[in-house]
Amino acid sequence: MAKRRRETIHLGVLYSLTGPYGLVGREMLNGLTLAVEQVNTSAEFDFQFAPLVFDPGGDLQNYQEHCELLIRDKGVQHIVGCYTSASRKQVLPLIERYDRLLWHSARYEGFENSDNVIYVGAAPNQHVVPLARHMIETLGTSVYCVGANYLWTWETNRVLQEIVSAAGGEIIAKRLVALWDTEIGHVIREITERRPPIIFNTLVGEASYRFYRDLHRALSRSAGPRPPILSCSLCEPELRLIGPRASVGHITSSVYFSSIDTPENRSFVRRYREMFGSSNLPSVDAEASYLCGLLLARAIRRAGSTDVQSVRTAVWQDELQAPQGLVRVDPENNHCYLTPRLARSRVGFSFGILETAPTPVKPDPYLTWLDLDDLARGARGLPDREAIAGQNLRIVK
Repeated sequence: MAKRRRETIHLGVLYSLTGPYGLVGREMLNGLTLAVEQVNTSAEFDFQFAPLVFDPGGDLQNYQEHCELLIRDKGVQHIVGCYTSASRKQVLPLIERYDRLLWHSARYEGFENSDNVIYVGAAPNQHVVPLARHMIETLGTSVYCVGANYLWTWETNRVLQEIVSAAGGEIIAKRLVALWDTEIGHVIREITERRPPIIFNTLVGEASYRFYRDLHRALSRSAGPRPPILSCSLCEPELRLIGPRASVGHITSSVYFSSIDTPENRSFVRRYREMFGSSNLPSVDAEASYLCGLLLARAIRRAGSTDVQSVRTAVWQDELQAPQGLVRVDPENNHCYLTPRLARSRVGFSFGILETAPTPVKPDPYLTWLDLDDLARGARGLPDREAIAGQNLRIVK
């Protein structure tokens, strides 16, 4: 008996595979490719995905043109993509005008809620707030901020400043560079001279990698303490680009690390390495785009249609045991329940997990429930910075 022919569903993909943050775009495409392969080879689905991949190369105009082409010429209902908030904002008017669904895999700065976006990446209460809490409880409340001059940095710095101010601390400086500018020598010199106690980094792509390398080199040539560098975006493949020495010892807040020790993640890492090379580890970006593909496929199966409204309703009813843990979409805001984690980069281009939230956290993109007084209380009784240097942090299992 001949097998029933599967319906082919075209899936739009908008990731910059070249340009200043091409590494992250390729990671995202890898994760989605793994999900597509899983869907297309599984008997659980009576359809198969056919991705239509467009590479905007980091150019915002290309994002708009490619998005319109996917919608008007290719007729796709669902698009997975966009890493930077600038690119998401560029395509959002088109997504909403034509009533399509954008499956957004990147963690982002929040303060957005569209009926036409499924936000699979972390909201600010799932990455910025946990990092700020950790900082004021264990490191201090005086922070030097360096980042790219665009929405992600503006909003993330604003949230951090509100939390730090409530704790009686200060933002020592906010140094911004143009989004794709890699000339950061003036920032390196200032940090070397001022020796701020903490650095918060929101640079993107090659500018960020250069910052870690150049600062490590500059601080190695001079005496004095090395300030910890905190981030909400540093991930495994980027550590390799930074280099074996300069990539060690940095703290990142994220909902996924490849070192999570669960059966689901061990299987995910194994499959990822089988497909993309045994030396490669998946990042939070790869895991999130993988979830985009799976959540979309499961929603189409449940809805029996690719219709946007039907799929959106179906995904609200789903719950997925993902590599990072339990994930589900909150029907109140189209963001996901995710599990915040903190980790420190280590030798071998990986992360050692320091803290894990006990349960998935309800997304709060507008920080409606942020209790600044509660965060400020964490700064009271702060131990001397030298006394806590080198100590291991509490691990919540």
